[in-house]
Amino acid sequence: MKHLCIDWSVEAVGQIRLNQSKDNCAIHLKMNVIWLLSLLFLCFGVLSNGSQKNLSSRPAVVNVGAVFTFESTIGRVAKIAIEEAVKDVNSDAGVLTGTKFVLTMRNSNCSGFIGMIGALQFMETETIAIIGPQSSVVAHMISHVANELQVPLLSFAATDPTLSSLQFPFFVRTTQSDLYQMKAITELVDYYGWRSVIAIFIDDDYGRNGVSALDDALAEKRLKISHKEGIPPGASASQGDIMDILVKVSVLESRIIVLHVNPDIGFKVFSVARYLGMMQNGYVWIATDWLSSVLDTSSPLASDTMDSMQGVLVLRRHTPDSDRKRAFLSRWKKLTGGSLGLNSYGLYAYDTVWLLAHALDAFFNQGGTISFSNDSKLLSIGRGSRHLEEMNVFDGGMLLLNNILKSNFVGLTGPFKFTSDRSLYAPAFDIINVIGTGYRQIGYWSNYSGLSTETPEALYGKPPNRSSVNQRLYGVVWPGETLSKPRGWVFPNNGKLLKIGVPNRVSYREFVSRVRGTDMFKGFCIDVFTAAVTLLPYAVPFQYVSVGDGHKNPNYSELVRMVAEGELDAVVGDIAIVTSRTRIVDFTQPYASSGLVVVAPFRKLNSGAWAFLRPFSPLMWGVTACFFIVIGIVVWILEHRINDEFRGPPKHQIITILWFSFSTMFFAHRESTVSALGRLVLIIWLFVVLIINSSYTASLTSILTVQQLSSPIKGVESLINSNDPIGYQVGSFAEHYLSEELNISESRLVALGSPEEYAKALQNGPGKGGVAAVVDERPYVELFLSTQCKFRIVGQEFTKSGWGFVFPRDSPLAVDMSTAILALSENGDLQRIHDKWLATSACSSESTELESDRLHLKSFWGLFLICGLACFVALVIYFFQILRKFRNAAAVGANSTGTGSSRSGHLQTLFSLMDDRSGHTKTGHKKRRIERSLSENDKEDELKSNPKKKPIRNSLEITTSTSE
Repeated sequence: MKHLCIDWSVEAVGQIRLNQSKDNCAIHLKMNVIWLLSLLFLCFGVLSNGSQKNLSSRPAVVNVGAVFTFESTIGRVAKIAIEEAVKDVNSDAGVLTGTKFVLTMRNSNCSGFIGMIGALQFMETETIAIIGPQSSVVAHMISHVANELQVPLLSFAATDPTLSSLQFPFFVRTTQSDLYQMKAITELVDYYGWRSVIAIFIDDDYGRNGVSALDDALAEKRLKISHKEGIPPGASASQGDIMDILVKVSVLESRIIVLHVNPDIGFKVFSVARYLGMMQNGYVWIATDWLSSVLDTSSPLASDTMDSMQGVLVLRRHTPDSDRKRAFLSRWKKLTGGSLGLNSYGLYAYDTVWLLAHALDAFFNQGGTISFSNDSKLLSIGRGSRHLEEMNVFDGGMLLLNNILKSNFVGLTGPFKFTSDRSLYAPAFDIINVIGTGYRQIGYWSNYSGLSTETPEALYGKPPNRSSVNQRLYGVVWPGETLSKPRGWVFPNNGKLLKIGVPNRVSYREFVSRVRGTDMFKGFCIDVFTAAVTLLPYAVPFQYVSVGDGHKNPNYSELVRMVAEGELDAVVGDIAIVTSRTRIVDFTQPYASSGLVVVAPFRKLNSGAWAFLRPFSPLMWGVTACFFIVIGIVVWILEHRINDEFRGPPKHQIITILWFSFSTMFFAHRESTVSALGRLVLIIWLFVVLIINSSYTASLTSILTVQQLSSPIKGVESLINSNDPIGYQVGSFAEHYLSEELNISESRLVALGSPEEYAKALQNGPGKGGVAAVVDERPYVELFLSTQCKFRIVGQEFTKSGWGFVFPRDSPLAVDMSTAILALSENGDLQRIHDKWLATSACSSESTELESDRLHLKSFWGLFLICGLACFVALVIYFFQILRKFRNAAAVGANSTGTGSSRSGHLQTLFSLMDDRSGHTKTGHKKRRIERSLSENDKEDELKSNPKKKPIRNSLEITTSTSE
C-alpha cells in the first residue's frame, strides 16, 4: 500500500508538474502578449506626444520687424510689397502651419541713429528677424545690434559691397550687391572703347564704397577713374555746391560721367548739367539704378525733368518675366490704382518676406523653438533708465540664419538662392536709354555672359562666351540727340597746353634738332608728328619742351620715365620701342623700323695663291676628304668578290680604292661596278659630288671675280666671345641691351657721342684706344655709312623694333595718333618725309653688309647624312649575304667530315668567302676584259681583214668560245 501510495504520489507529482509546465507556458505567452501590446501603446504614445509637442512648439504668432524710410522712392513701394507678402504668407496653409507673422514697421527717415533706435525697440519685443533697412548707412549701424543679439537682418535695398558676411554675419542682403552693378558699368565702358571715367557720388557709405568697387572693376580691365567728386548727403547739398562741382568736371579731359547718388541729388545734378551745357554732344552720362527705380515708380516724370536727362544710360536690376510676376503686377495696379509703379526693389522686398517664411518653416521642422535669453554683456552694464536688460538674445538665431542661407525657391524675382559668398544667384541688370518721355531698353548685362541683346535666361543654357565679338547692345541715342558714339574725351579746357618733350640731340640732327635761338624743332621725327596731328579730327594744343643740355644726347629712358611720372604729357623723337619701356608708357604705331646692328672696319681681300682653298671651311674640307676615302672602301668591299677590277695584290687594291674614290670628283673613274649595292652607293655619292662641285665652282668664281671684304668681326657673336671694347651711342638703349641682355661687361662698353667719334674709334681699333665695333640702331648706322665708306655692317640685325611717340598709359591720344601714322604710311606721306631728311649718298648704295664667303658643313650635312646611311645599309645587306653563305658552307663541311669544325676553321671559311672570287661571274668579267683590250684601231683592222663579221658579233663569239 505504501508502495502504491508512493507510486501514485510520484505519478501524481509528475502530473502536477506537467500541468504546472503547461500553465507556465500559457502564463508566459499571456505576459509576452501583454508586454508587446504595452510596447506598441508606448510607441504610439511617444509618437503621438512627439507630434503634439512639435505642433505645440510652433507658436501662434511670431514677431517680425521692418525698418526703412517710408516716404522714399524705394520705401513707398517696399511698404506695400511687404504688407502684401505678409498677407500671402499668413493665408498660405502650406507654409508656417498654424503660425502667423505679426509685422511691425518703423520709419528710419534715412537716419542711422533713428534706424538703430528702431532696431533696439524690436529687440524688446522678442522679434525673430528684421526686414530692412534700405539705406546702407543705416545697415552698417543696425548690423552691429543684429550681430550682438543674433537676430537676422534681411535687407532688400542696402547694396553697399562692404556689408560683408565676415564683419556682419547676421546681415543678409536679399538683393544684388553694387559690386555687380559696377562690373556692369565697367563692361559697358570697355564695350564702347572708353579708357577713363569721372565718378560723381554721394559722400556716404553707399556712395564711397560703390565708387571704390567701380575703381577696382575698372582697374581689372586697365581702365580708370580719372577724377572723383563727392556730394554731401542730405539737404546740405545746395544747387550752388553742385554747380561748383560740375564746373570743375567740365574742364577735365574725360567726358564719361558715372552718377552714383540718390534721386534727390541726382535730379539736381542733371538740372545743373543741362544749364551748363553738359548734356550736349560729346558727353556720356551713366546713372546707377537709383534712376531706374524712379522711372519705374513715378513715370511719367515732369517734362523738364525728362528733358534734363535725355540720352542717359541707366542700369536696372533684372528680374525675369514670369506668370507670377505678371499676375502680381496686375494685382499691384489694383492696389495702387496706377498711381505708384512697381520697381525691382519692391519685388525683392516681397520675396524677402517669403524667404523668411520658408526659413522659419524649416527652423520649426528641425525642432527649433522661439526663445530668448539675457545678454550677459548688457547685464554687466547694470540696470538703469536705459532698460538694456530688456533686450534679449534670440537663442535660435544661428539656426534660423543657416536656414535662410540654405533656402531655395522661385519668387517674383526668379530663382531665389544664395551662392557660397552669400550673394544672390545669377546677378543681372537691364541697360536702358532715356529717350523722349520714357526710355528704351538696349540690352542686358549678366555676370554669366556679359553684354547681350538676349535675356540672361536664354543664355544660361548655353556655354558662357565673353569674347568681344559676342558682346552686343542695340543702338543708343546719346546726349545731344546723336547716334554717333562719343569719343569720350577732349583736351582739358583749362588753358594748359600739352607738354611735348623733345630730345635736344647733339648728333644725327637729321632726326630731330632744335632750331638755334628759338623754341622750335625740326627733323624727320618732328615732321612725322606734325603730319599725324593734322590728320586728327580735333585740335591738339601743345608746346615743345626741350630735354637735354645741348652738349650730349639725353638719356631716352629718362625721357620715358618723365612721361610715366606725369612730368611730360608726351615725347616726340627717335624713341625705340622696347619691352622695358612699354611696361610704364604707351607707344604709338611705329613710324620707322629699327633694330641693333654691328658696324666694323673692313679690308679688301686679294685672290692670292691659295684662293682656291677659301670656298670651303677647314671642317668642310676634312669631312669631304673622309667621305671620298669611305666611299672607296665601301665600294671595294661590295665589288671585291665579283669584280676582277677590284682584285689583285694588296698594294694594287689600295691604289685602286684611292684612285676610284678621288676620280669620282671629276666623274673620271674607269672601274665598273657590278653589284646592285655598289651601284646604289655610287649613284648617291655621284649626286653628292655634283652638288659639292657646283657649290665650290660658284664660290670660287665669286672669290676670284667679285671684290671681297673681310673683317675680324663677323657679327654680335664675335663681340660676345671676345674681350674687345664695343662702342654705343650716348643715350641709346643699346647700352642696357648689351649689358643686361647679352651679359657683356660694362667695362667693355664705350660711349660715343657723334658720327665723328664713331669713325675715329673704329679706325684706331682696340690697340690704339678705339673700339672693335659699334652697336647702334639701323637708322643711325645707315646715316653714318652714307658718308663713311670705310666701314660696313657685319652679321645680321639681331633685334627687331621700331620708333614711336610716347604717351602716358591708356592715353586716348596714343590710339588716335597710331591711326594717323597708319594713314600717313598708306598715302605715301611717310615715305616722302623719310626721303626728304634721310636721303643717302652713293656710298651707302653699295653693298654694305659683310657676310662670310665660305661654305660650311652645316649647308651640306643633309647630303652627307643620306650618303652615309646608304653606305651603312649596303654594308649590312652585304654582310648578311656573306653570313648566309657561311652557314651553308659550314653545314656542308660538317656533313662531309662528320665532326664539328674549330673556331679557327670557321674564321678561315668566313674570310675565304669574303675574299674568294665569285665563280658565276667569271665569264662576264673575261668578256669585258677582252672588249676593253680591243681598241678602236684593232677593231678597224679586224674589220678590214674580215669585213663580213661585225664587231659585236666577234666579241660574242669570243665570249662563247671562252665559256666553252
